[in-house]
Amino acid sequence: MKNRWQTIGLLLILTGFMFSFSSCLKDSCDGSTTFIRYNPIYKTVDEIRQDIQILPARSLKNPGKIYYYKDHIIVNELREGLHIIDNTDPANPLNVSFVQIPGNVDMAVKGDMMYVDNYIDLLTIDISDPRNPVVQNRTNDVFSSISLHQELGHLVYYEQTEETVEIECSDPRWGNVSFWDRGGIFFDASSGISLNSNTTGSSAVQAGVAGSMARFAIYDDFLYTIDNFDVDVFDITTVSDPALENTFSVSWDIETLFPYEDKMFIGAASGMYIYDLANASNPIYLSKFEHARACDPVFVKDNYAYVTLRDGTPCEGFANQLDIIDITSLTNPTLVKSYEMDNPHGLSIKGNHLYICDGASGLKVYNLEDVEDLELTETAENLDTYDIISIPGKNIALVVGKDGLYQFDTTDPSDLKEISSININR
Repeated sequence: MKNRWQTIGLLLILTGFMFSFSSCLKDSCDGSTTFIRYNPIYKTVDEIRQDIQILPARSLKNPGKIYYYKDHIIVNELREGLHIIDNTDPANPLNVSFVQIPGNVDMAVKGDMMYVDNYIDLLTIDISDPRNPVVQNRTNDVFSSISLHQELGHLVYYEQTEETVEIECSDPRWGNVSFWDRGGIFFDASSGISLNSNTTGSSAVQAGVAGSMARFAIYDDFLYTIDNFDVDVFDITTVSDPALENTFSVSWDIETLFPYEDKMFIGAASGMYIYDLANASNPIYLSKFEHARACDPVFVKDNYAYVTLRDGTPCEGFANQLDIIDITSLTNPTLVKSYEMDNPHGLSIKGNHLYICDGASGLKVYNLEDVEDLELTETAENLDTYDIISIPGKNIALVVGKDGLYQFDTTDPSDLKEISSININR
């Protein structure tokens, strides 16, 4: 467990926030200020290792990451579990079951085995019958909690609430973007700060497709998972019994994994790392492309890596842009051009078109014929988008956002047509 390093990372983030926003302090006194409060949530080992429940289908409430496998869509319900949706008929997707997994955020699938995080543990779940998933294995203590308290247990995340705080001019907290009080962390609601935040390979056993925000990835017979500043490598030759094979350190701010051919592209708040997977159990560092500090999912095709940078995140940055990086030389990646965006998140490529989830500005489609002069060909508006998957072999894009899960016909990238949607039940 690497709790000490996780805590150091959090403190560095908080320190960065204080310096980043020092120029934004208020010049006048109001009677009160609205803050986002983050209360620490602790879980004991017994609470973490409760039996995983397979429940009837339920409505989406707070969807996170998405995954596609064998005509099924898997949607994370943030820290609660996974919706399994039968997408045999994209015009009529059927929500068939819900796997209740406390603390779950990420997932990956290979050979009908789904690998998921359960706070500090890795679970292996058989989804050969998506209506009746079966837990096959639990690998204990492979993921770090933020810290460990002798009596309260593992600090696993911070719960977000909004609170209006009365602050007088004489109060030393006045004008600060953040402060600690009553065990919680407070950030000015106007700052946009938040503490809470792909799969290919040559194996004959079928693997699924992840979105660009994934922290789990499968390549060949190995599962890669981000744990703080490390990447853990699990041997999944026996798909029902993952074995931790190796751990390699990258950077304390890494966020996403994207395997492409025999390389791994790792998105971090400070840049993009490239590793060689020729020896898949022991990836070798090739290079790093540094960019402005921001959260940055990565998508790669041919000789280019496409990286979106956004603000309003734990990554401290203020950039909202798309960087196109020439990776012809994997040891010397170079910037081709940056394009301004509104608040870009996940991205995908289908054919010769780039699809970007630009936050509240919707889903945007760009023609990639000339990477130095991108042409915006379509925008699906009135969507607050988060991540996207282009389904292999089909002209369909899966898009998840604040209002639900959408499917678009991408036969004509300049004229997207909505096929279906599953809306959030608030």
